[in-house]
Amino acid sequence: ADQAIQQQIADICISLQAKDYLQLPERIDNIIHVRLNAKEQAAYEKFEREMLLEVDEATLDAGSAAVLSGKLLQFCNGAVYDSDKHAVEVHGEKLEAFKEIVEGSQGKPILVFYNFQHDKSRIIKCLPKGLRVAELKGPGVISQWNERKIDVLLAHPASAAYGLNLQAGGNIIVWFGLNWSLELYQQANARLHRQGQTDNVIIHHLIVSGGMDEDVMAALQNKQVTQDSLLAALKARIAKVKGET
Repeated sequence: ADQAIQQQIADICISLQAKDYLQLPERIDNIIHVRLNAKEQAAYEKFEREMLLEVDEATLDAGSAAVLSGKLLQFCNGAVYDSDKHAVEVHGEKLEAFKEIVEGSQGKPILVFYNFQHDKSRIIKCLPKGLRVAELKGPGVISQWNERKIDVLLAHPASAAYGLNLQAGGNIIVWFGLNWSLELYQQANARLHRQGQTDNVIIHHLIVSGGMDEDVMAALQNKQVTQDSLLAALKARIAKVKGET
């Protein structure tokens, strides 16, 4: 019945998607390649090699892949949880790159998406005193952000729900750490890049060269962020490590 009705009105109706009629400002994606120094790079390679050699790619499943990927992404961000759940700092390169973005923004508000809890605490600690820093929690913080009363707003992508309007508060996003969820990535970016935004939206991605970050970024860009792509990326790294040993 629905199909018959659609056929009857086809000559007088057109179907539009939001992107066809909403005039959005430009979205500018910027990948910032974070390079570890020689000592840090060697430490990452050793950590990755040891982690990957413990895994048999033939029996790698979604659960173990998520844990393994999480460990490698933690290292890329600069700290790794030990067996006692304590964050052990391994490098500060992403924090330095982030501070450069803050300095270069010339006082413009910044929305920062982090992946792990230790990311959040380390980011807060590294920021210059005097900046108004808040975490995305509750309507009061949202109002303050949209009134331009917050300089740096920290949020986990999972907290940036559909329909959350943050576009009045700024136009700069920084992804301090990525995760394997295209849905969370897209909806998080849409908090600023949406109807009502008056400025071009700049989205910075901090990506450790040669690290697991690169695999996630590539999958996000190709919109192929699935369990299969995660497994394929890890299996490729395992094969490479085993080929070098």
